[in-house]
Amino acid sequence: MNPFRQLIGQPQGVELLQQAIAHNRIAPAYLFAGPPGVGRGLAAKCFSELLLSLNLAEEKQILLRKRVADGNHPDLYWVEPTYQHQGQLLTEKEAQATGVKRKAPPQIRIEQIRDITQFLSRPPLEASRCMVVIEAAETMTEAAANGLLKTLEEPGKATLILIAPSADALLSTLVSRCQKIPFSRLSQDDLQTVLGRLSYEQIVNDEEILGLSQGSPGEAIAAWEQLQAIPFELRQKFKKFPTTPLEAFDLAKIITKELDNSGQLWVMNYLQYSDWQKRQNPLIVQKLETAKKQLLSYVQPRLVWECLLLELMTLTSSP
Repeated sequence: MNPFRQLIGQPQGVELLQQAIAHNRIAPAYLFAGPPGVGRGLAAKCFSELLLSLNLAEEKQILLRKRVADGNHPDLYWVEPTYQHQGQLLTEKEAQATGVKRKAPPQIRIEQIRDITQFLSRPPLEASRCMVVIEAAETMTEAAANGLLKTLEEPGKATLILIAPSADALLSTLVSRCQKIPFSRLSQDDLQTVLGRLSYEQIVNDEEILGLSQGSPGEAIAAWEQLQAIPFELRQKFKKFPTTPLEAFDLAKIITKELDNSGQLWVMNYLQYSDWQKRQNPLIVQKLETAKKQLLSYVQPRLVWECLLLELMTLTSSP
């Protein structure tokens, strides 16, 4: 079975990858560029599965597919952004499982690039090549990016896949050593098909969630899950901006108490979308965008929300 059958709405990217295999013109490195949640990670798994199964007996390919899906193939190395906590590197899932909360977003770190170098220093154990996939490559620290550049210059018997939102998100020297594979947002029909296959029927007809997702199944699911995680009383308060300073201060206090940094950033995206549907006021969008940048710059969250809500109160109460 062709693993790319799982991938919906990305015909151009699939065709480029299949042609590379068909003509035995596999590049040392690829950049899977496009918005999050549209299938870049799934495509990396499918492509890795195909490359690792080259010249492999058919009866062994079923086991290989399972090992790739489970992330335990000896010639596949998958890298995710991490937090640094008490001398350990934790992925976002590991941090959530252990209750570790961080204000800064996770990053690809130089230690992880060194691990890639060590992984590639040995020959493949079972396949004809090694595979390395780097998720959210745009989060690489400067030291990590420079360390990866040396690996891309001499990858040996390996193929690397960098996943990022665009070529502009990476150093040009990294991009120049990769073949770009484009990924785009899905049409409404493809989006609903994917959500249905993933058993998210409750989202398929939710116009607000579909609008927030902007053609990304992953973003639709994340938005729905994030919305469910927000207390109902707080969600109700988002339906209209405060009308008095006291309401603004109270809401800022509740938001920063109930939501972590990533949740607060998501709420700002949600407010941008929902308010634009009502007012289409570019000044409100601009205020929310500025506040997001402040949160990412580690400005004290409660202060950010207090200032933002007071400004929004003024903008929406003007005649």
